Amino acid sequence: MAAKSAKSRTAARKLRDKWKSKRWYSIRAPRNPHSFKVIGETLSENPENVVGRIHEVTQNEMDGDFTKMHIKLKFRVTEVLNQDAITEFIGHEVQRDHFRRQVRRNRGKVDMVIDVVSEDGFYVRLKLVVISPNRIKSSMKTVIRNIVKDRLYKVASTTTWLKLQASILDGNLENEVKDSCSSIYSVRSVVFHKSELRQSGVFSDEGPTLDEIYAQEEREKAAAKEVEDTSSTDDVLVAAEAGEAISELAEDDNSDEETESEDDSEELDSTESVDYSSMTVAELKEILKEKGLPVSGKKADLIERLSE
Repeated sequence: MAAKSAKSRTAARKLRDKWKSKRWYSIRAPRNPHSFKVIGETLSENPENVVGRIHEVTQNEMDGDFTKMHIKLKFRVTEVLNQDAITEFIGHEVQRDHFRRQVRRNRGKVDMVIDVVSEDGFYVRLKLVVISPNRIKSSMKTVIRNIVKDRLYKVASTTTWLKLQASILDGNLENEVKDSCSSIYSVRSVVFHKSELRQSGVFSDEGPTLDEIYAQEEREKAAAKEVEDTSSTDDVLVAAEAGEAISELAEDDNSDEETESEDDSEELDSTESVDYSSMTVAELKEILKEKGLPVSGKKADLIERLSE
């Protein structure tokens, strides 16, 4: 039992050490058209193990269009540079729930799987469905399939892979196919529910390089830090100004109190300096009336009452 527990502890220690040796890699979208945008992270012990991994994001995360939250974009890691895993776009897929809502009872549909080759040599498999308001006969389905194939072959042969994937994701290709089929049959909608890159072709060198992206990211970080420092400095200045204003108010209050005390002392001094003995009894009684004091008694009593 002791030997077994020792082996278990050794195995657990080795497992912990293995996790410590792993590193995080930033997953970046392709150079064109996404400019090496960071779309996720992955953990691995060796860079070789990262190559070939597939990462999925929604189209909403890439372009901010909330109406495309049901579309998943797939990227595959092709190479690792330092801590960055560079990917290529390998296709998309529409969520099943959204796709199934398009097909209702008594509606006709034509399922198709068509392989095309783009102008720059990318071999792509497209899976789509043509949906009509009413049921479609088998003979009409064959006609629709032929029309859609001819249209997609023509579009793909004169379009690069980048433009082809853009037309698939923004819905332009669906509209083109719908217009082609509507000339012979009523079509409600066309849905490209899946695309797969089967073989890569010639990649375009357009767009910023990875070094340029690094420099841009550093500039953005520096600008954000400068804004943060400026805001914190402004907060300190506002707090200092507020403290100065409070201290000025306190000084004004103290000066007012000092003025009042001086006025009171002056009044007391003026009161003490009055010579009541030189006044007549009538004048003394008037002063007593003003102060609300009794006016009865002799002149000495009146003077004593005012002196108190």
